[in-house]
Amino acid sequence: MSDALKHECGIALVRLLKPLEYYKEKYGTAFYGIQKMYLMMEKQHNRGQDGAGFASIKLDVEPGQRYISRVRSNHAQPIQDVFKQINERISEELKENPEIGDDIQKIKSQIPYVGELFLGHVRYGTFGKNSIESVHPFLRQSNWMHRNLILAGNFNMTNVKELFENLVELGQHPKEMADTVTVMEKIGHFLDKEVMQLYQDCKTEGYSKREASPVIAERLDIAKILARSAKNLDGGYAMAGLLGHGDAFVFRDPAGIRPAYFYQDDEVVVVASERPVIQTVFNVAFENVQEIKPGNALIIKKSGKVSMEQILEPTVKKACSFERIYFSRGSDAEIYQERKDLGKLILPAVLKSIDSDTDNTVFSYIPNTAETSFYGLVEAAQDFLNQRKNNYILENRNTLTAETLQELLAVKIRTEKVAIKDAKLRTFITEDSSRDDLVAHVYDVTYGVIKPTDNLVIIDDSIVRGTTLKMSIIKMMDRLKPKRIVIVSSAPQIRYPDCYGIDMAKLEGLVAFRAALTLLKERNLYHIVDEVYLKCKAQENFADTDVVNYVTAIYDQFTPEEISDKIAEMLSSPEINAEVKIIFQKVEDLHIACPKNLGDWYFTGDYPTPGGNRVVNRAFMNFYEGKDARAY
Repeated sequence: MSDALKHECGIALVRLLKPLEYYKEKYGTAFYGIQKMYLMMEKQHNRGQDGAGFASIKLDVEPGQRYISRVRSNHAQPIQDVFKQINERISEELKENPEIGDDIQKIKSQIPYVGELFLGHVRYGTFGKNSIESVHPFLRQSNWMHRNLILAGNFNMTNVKELFENLVELGQHPKEMADTVTVMEKIGHFLDKEVMQLYQDCKTEGYSKREASPVIAERLDIAKILARSAKNLDGGYAMAGLLGHGDAFVFRDPAGIRPAYFYQDDEVVVVASERPVIQTVFNVAFENVQEIKPGNALIIKKSGKVSMEQILEPTVKKACSFERIYFSRGSDAEIYQERKDLGKLILPAVLKSIDSDTDNTVFSYIPNTAETSFYGLVEAAQDFLNQRKNNYILENRNTLTAETLQELLAVKIRTEKVAIKDAKLRTFITEDSSRDDLVAHVYDVTYGVIKPTDNLVIIDDSIVRGTTLKMSIIKMMDRLKPKRIVIVSSAPQIRYPDCYGIDMAKLEGLVAFRAALTLLKERNLYHIVDEVYLKCKAQENFADTDVVNYVTAIYDQFTPEEISDKIAEMLSSPEINAEVKIIFQKVEDLHIACPKNLGDWYFTGDYPTPGGNRVVNRAFMNFYEGKDARAY
């Protein structure tokens, strides 16, 4: 993506269903679970570079023994740092206690991180500090084994303030107003209540305090706790939790906004944010990895019993389409095909922009994540060219010579790698005062492959802010001296902020919004901006369920093509010699390409939860009032 976004985090959970001796005998190591967690977290490195965390739980330990271990890192390479710490600690213990040898029970009791239940998290912070305190998993501690709660998630809540106030009303004193903390404390509150109620039941039934503990563990109703905790949640989430005694859960939001997949056999239960992670690490087939249903929780009891239970009534499924366009690994079979289809479906608009002159057009892509949609675009272009050849042959079959036919068949779609990203330079760009000049050199170009009579078509995943396009890509492409530069976005115009995990919180940062404002000014329609503000302001104290997204009126006066043309004009500059065109995917074609992920609120303003409408209106009011603030 030419404009880098911070986005969804990734979760990884592994529950070993056999004794540790089983894995030692079959796989040659008692550290099987730790090794699999390392692989699952590294395979989701694309989902987090700001921090990583790991937690483990040992089952059935004696009192006095440590049974929860946790390590977190916000270093430059956080996953590697986490497992470096784990490996160093394990090596240290083995060196100091050589008598442990292959005694699995001693390894389990004496070495931290070795256990049966593991939770990992990779973090991409959307806002706020990237301090170690912000890195998941979070831990809520208690001397009661059942009341220890470890939580990690891929989520953003739109109503953190409301959730915070709910905790205050319950008599708590939360340490901060952050969504992870408030969600964990809310779950923790109802976990405490459930444990105390079960303890009273056990007491009535004649159990001693010590005898009650395993009974509480067996009877603990995770679905009930989650249902009570989730009543007021508004956001997109896939959250995973571990309880100290060994129960675990992964809970997904009712609209299925955030992804979560699982696999189960007689040895393990595994959960990850992406399907191919599980396929690769555990060598299992596509069809054996299932999606956790929206509004449901996958619950793994200490006994090893696994169930899928509905926690909240599912709504219309609005799974995030950006997962398919950009965020998830393209090695997923479905995602790979969907990205190719995104490229294929945008070809008609590309042909229009180059007057169908494929002979004098070079196709390329930027950045590397756009490569799959590039393949789809080129395949569709080749089909177009083949059809043109077929028509010519049929029309001239009586006069066609072998030489002419050979020349005709030799014509191919021209593709080149014209842009190379300098990754080292990218990490160097930190200071705002010199950023613009440095951004212009983030990419280098391949000289000598473009002729002055050529169109240069570059496909990108999406265009968000347009900064890198304006400051770097278009200028670099113009050095190749094409007659026309066509920038193609495999995603539609991003018109509205996100509040469910992607770092797009401010309207004025979106190039489509700025283009619409410019058009309103040019056409003497800017009064619409004032009208939208008054409508948004009038709803300020409405319940979220009653709020309407009035920001859509900013775009209603214009066709998508008019906004695209204005974006092209804004991102070009007087020193650019080539004609610049910008093409965006149609929303309708996005739905055709990605039929299972219809969450399109960035493009349409159709938010999947009531809180989304409040957020977009707040974002607009912040813009109008000149406030440099987030909308949630």
